[in-house]
Amino acid sequence: MSKVADDILITAMHLSITERAEIASALLASLDGEPDDAVESAWAAEIERRIERIKSGTAKGRPWADVRKRLERSGG
Repeated sequence: MSKVADDILITAMHLSITERAEIASALLASLDGEPDDAVESAWAAEIERRIERIKSGTAKGRPWADVRKRLERSGG
């Protein structure tokens, strides 16, 4: 890592968890390149469909503890 990058990292580590998470998210997003409007639109539509299924009662959620146990058993 360059001296500049190392200095940035040291400074960032003194930020709050929330601020570090926001920076990490922005850095990861920057690796994906420019957003594709068609993909963004498709995801927005999918999110709306899922919200409507939850609101209408046709989709049921699972408790996080149950999902976590299942993932731990499967190695995922």
